Amino acid sequence: MSNVAIDIRKLLKNVVAYKASDLHLVSRSEPQIRIDGRLVPLNLPKLDGEAIEEMCYSIITEKQKKAFEEHKELDFAIQIPEVGRFRANYYRTMGDVAAAFRVIPTHIPSIDDLEAPQIYKKLIQREKGLILVTGPTGSGKSTTLAAMLNEINMTERKHIITIEDPIEFVHENNQSLFSHRNIGTDTDSFAQALKYSLREDPDVILIGEMRDKETIAAALTAAETGHLVFGTLHTNSAAQTVNRIIDVFSGDEQPQVRAQLSTSLVAVIAQALLPKIGGGRIAVPEILITNPAIANLIREDKVHQIYSQMQLGQGESGMQTQTQVMVKLVKNHMIEKSEALRFSTRPDELLKALQHA
Repeated sequence: MSNVAIDIRKLLKNVVAYKASDLHLVSRSEPQIRIDGRLVPLNLPKLDGEAIEEMCYSIITEKQKKAFEEHKELDFAIQIPEVGRFRANYYRTMGDVAAAFRVIPTHIPSIDDLEAPQIYKKLIQREKGLILVTGPTGSGKSTTLAAMLNEINMTERKHIITIEDPIEFVHENNQSLFSHRNIGTDTDSFAQALKYSLREDPDVILIGEMRDKETIAAALTAAETGHLVFGTLHTNSAAQTVNRIIDVFSGDEQPQVRAQLSTSLVAVIAQALLPKIGGGRIAVPEILITNPAIANLIREDKVHQIYSQMQLGQGESGMQTQTQVMVKLVKNHMIEKSEALRFSTRPDELLKALQHA
């Protein structure tokens, strides 16, 4: 093993020690890490493309090298003994190899560890339906889903199939039985894995990313046919998520999709991660729970009215809007008002609510 190979391991060890979330290796820059959402350069020499290539190639297989050289992109997860588990992406910038590593915690948090809303524990007791966790990249979607699956694993005997690209959290079989499937090595695509998963006797299915029509259609079918399906989307609000799913389909398919969604959608959790006063970050979840009124709005193509229904449907249901959560956090001095406004999907509404508060 060359010194370089030890270097990348040392570097990743540092990332974990600093409690950073990401490491970036880009030529003409020193290695940089992300702490609490902000990039911090490490006090190291600037790297060139050759050094980065040597470092990056030292931890992948020949097959992965070949795939990267052919497609100029490579996504994978790697477990480095005594260091940790990482999700990695290799890419090229101006001809040079560059890399982004994301730390995947090896300890899977519980719903209580995350101080997440207790409604999550009720949601995972459902026998069937679709639960979506959405938000921009790096908003903690994978962690929230891992905590929900962990809760099922601790309390119920279920067969849980996860379909990911790449596999992030690896669960140990506690009460439940996990089949982790990696796109590329265990199956060719999300849609194909989903289609065949129905013959693999699952109780729960996790879809790493619902990025195309086939995958979304298969997820809706699975949710309708007696499975609890978890999925992620890159949308910023609960209502926007419903629209995104419907818009993937052509006009003549949309009435049927709305009908399916109105009966199978259990909840949408649209999440943002905000810097906390005093360090660290806090999840701000907007929660939509499908009740008869919301199911009706989806079916009748009145998605634009969902938000006002969410503002009304508090109390017992566990629904909450992003604005309500942010107002509470600002009042309790957990987050800065300026940060809340920066991350808000409805800054005008938030400003008004904060003035009233």
